Amino acid sequence: MFYKKGKMKPLKPSAREKKRYLFVEGKVKDIEKAILEFIGVLGLSKVGLSYIKSGKDSVIISVNREMVDSVRASLCVWPEKISVKKVSGTLRGLGKKVDI
Repeated sequence: MFYKKGKMKPLKPSAREKKRYLFVEGKVKDIEKAILEFIGVLGLSKVGLSYIKSGKDSVIISVNREMVDSVRASLCVWPEKISVKKVSGTLRGLGKKVDI
């Protein structure tokens, strides 16, 4: 099986990065700072943080499945109030539970 130059071979599902979606309320501008201070630069890169949808005082973020507990802990110990209200494996499942 040959691929054209510039085309990448697709990843197997077992090698793909699994994501979890978190609904976070509070000072959403400090999420990245909180994670960086608690687990450092290497931990932040392992988290794979992505902002999906943002509201006034809430945001939906996606993180790597293995790092959900570390992200929750880092947001709990941050001095300003940032709380994780809901965690889901799909955006559809999260959308049914919360309204942003």
